Amino acid sequence: MNQPIKRAFLDTEDGQILYRIGGEGEPLLLLHMNPRSSDEFRELMPILAPKRRVIAMDLMGFGDSDKPPRLYSVADYAKTVIALLDELGIEKTNLLGNHTGAFVAGEVAAAYPDRVKKMILGNVAGFGEEGQADLFQRFEEGFKIKEDGSHLMERWLARSRYVGSAELNHRWVLDDLKCFGYPLYAVWAVGNYCLDAAERFKSLQCPTLILWGIDDVEEFERLGLAKARDRYFVSQAIPHGKVVELEGGTICMMNQMPEKIAKVVVDFLDEAGA
Repeated sequence: MNQPIKRAFLDTEDGQILYRIGGEGEPLLLLHMNPRSSDEFRELMPILAPKRRVIAMDLMGFGDSDKPPRLYSVADYAKTVIALLDELGIEKTNLLGNHTGAFVAGEVAAAYPDRVKKMILGNVAGFGEEGQADLFQRFEEGFKIKEDGSHLMERWLARSRYVGSAELNHRWVLDDLKCFGYPLYAVWAVGNYCLDAAERFKSLQCPTLILWGIDDVEEFERLGLAKARDRYFVSQAIPHGKVVELEGGTICMMNQMPEKIAKVVVDFLDEAGA
């Protein structure tokens, strides 16, 4: 029997946060990449819900959550995770974060270690100072509203090579458009956090799974955003972390291969002593 996934809002001092929730059992909180939303986990959540209480939030500034009144830091995003856990009465949770969500998950585990049981970090890029500057510039140029509407086709074509279907591309573009005309909150947050991320991650003690989509990593290198080899800073900072690499895993892998990802996630969460 399919477990229904419902939507709800959390009121915070900086605005409302949308979250999706469903299932029963041990909690698993999912944190999306930039510029996506909890829609990134639309396929994954129903697979996990029969055995887990799954929650996915739209980070502030993305999806249907409000735009925060100031530029958020990764630490600010981590506080919103704790606020949601408090609202739901969850003392301790498992975390899965992808890209931007992985940086946020890592900070939650570093700043609030008593609130995290196990953690899964997906596709954490190793941005250097050069990649950081390029990240800011590309997102600033790519998310401007243009009078002739050409930005709409630009966003449609941005991922058409690997997104896999028109329906999924449409969902990505909808998330893109919700970010237009506003500061790119999470880009700024991650850009200012990533150079210190290795030191923050060294403090992590919880069992950790480091998950890589190989096509994702290679695409970031093709785009000139981050070298594939630089991602190893994560496994060096978290030497006890278990590493799983998924051949064919693209930037869209949470939507494209949910069954395979669900198996990896469940196996890790169910592993005794992990």
